[in-house]
Amino acid sequence: MERLTAHGVDVVRVSFTDLIGVERARDVLVERLPSVMEHGLSFCRAIYHTTPRGDTVEVAGGLDAGLPDICIRPDLSTLVTMPWEEGVASCLGDAFEPDGAEPAAEAPREVLRRAIDKIAELGLDPVVGPELEYYVCEPDPSAPSGWRRYSDAPGNVYTAGRKGDTGGHLLRTLRHLRDLGLGVTMGNHEFGGGQFEINLDHSAALDAADRAFRFKAAVQELARADGLLATFMAKPFNDEGGSGFHVHLSCLDAEGRNLFQGEGPDGLSETAHQAIAGVLEHAPALAALFNPTINSYKRFGPDSLAPWLIDWGLDNRSAMVRIPPERGAASRLEVRLGDASANPYLGIAGLLAAVYLGVRDKLSAPAPLEGYGYDATKAPVLPGDLPTALDALAADTALVEVLGEEFVSAFLTYKRDEVARFHRHVTDWEFGEYAYHL
Repeated sequence: MERLTAHGVDVVRVSFTDLIGVERARDVLVERLPSVMEHGLSFCRAIYHTTPRGDTVEVAGGLDAGLPDICIRPDLSTLVTMPWEEGVASCLGDAFEPDGAEPAAEAPREVLRRAIDKIAELGLDPVVGPELEYYVCEPDPSAPSGWRRYSDAPGNVYTAGRKGDTGGHLLRTLRHLRDLGLGVTMGNHEFGGGQFEINLDHSAALDAADRAFRFKAAVQELARADGLLATFMAKPFNDEGGSGFHVHLSCLDAEGRNLFQGEGPDGLSETAHQAIAGVLEHAPALAALFNPTINSYKRFGPDSLAPWLIDWGLDNRSAMVRIPPERGAASRLEVRLGDASANPYLGIAGLLAAVYLGVRDKLSAPAPLEGYGYDATKAPVLPGDLPTALDALAADTALVEVLGEEFVSAFLTYKRDEVARFHRHVTDWEFGEYAYHL
């Protein structure tokens, strides 16, 4: 309290992720922090079952139990000052049962901890580097959605400066994220009009997920302050590509040596090949976590620069799992399955669970992809829609066991409700397709 007060901080924002990756939070006056540390903050458990439109889904333990509480305990090891919000510091919170002793089974941060503990049983210490893309939009009352792509112009692929960013969004955001301590390294305009990517450094798995979660929340907050909308939606526009969530993964031993480096012809170890095989084996189920929305599957498809098949390749960006060209201590997997709408905790947890199973079961990877990876005769196709991916997750008993049955049950119930709501909704496409002639 004394240190915060000395730095002009009088409010601490305690935030945590809900089931779908949305930041939930409460602002606490600094003088109340000792009480919060002792007793925690009470939130309705149904926050894990609340849709983006604010409706509560009937998931076991929520409505049926009378909307009980969870207890959020601040993790002060994550405390940082917010460079754009004067007098405010923020920290992450961990979710517990109301007694404050037992972790909440649905809490995504806890799901990831379980996966980290499991893979540690094999002597693997995962190091993760997240990559996230997003679109920025500006208000447009004439557009059906009320938004149009920000600074939209063709061909500004991999550029920096005002050419593809007339308002200087990227530079302001990059500097604020640096000052927030998120380990950002660089950024640029991406392929799509109004699309950007800011790179995050690699670190231990939980820290990397923490930073990815805070990154998404901060980008959205900063855009709103400028009157803009930053969206991590998988594919917000019909005429542009989607936004990815790529995860670079290596595993270290107790001495800090990279267990993926090897002496074979491709420079990878047997452990690396088993890890690749685990990701491929459990890819259909992983799609439910890495591609968790109805919209996610509109990002997939041939020639989309997004994965479509369950395959891996050496420095091949058309493969689901790409092995970057660096070797030795830099040997790693780049898992390109995910889209930016994924909850980082859940995507990384699923990835670690799949790697754990691949190494534990000593699975064998097929030969790597040669050439352009959109030939369905060469490899199995990923799930083509959310219901198929959810069914694959439900059927993957080994992965479910690592992630936790209670969590998976809640996730499946929530997401199947999303599918049902979508199928009841009349879309603009349907009206345009049928209304005039039929």
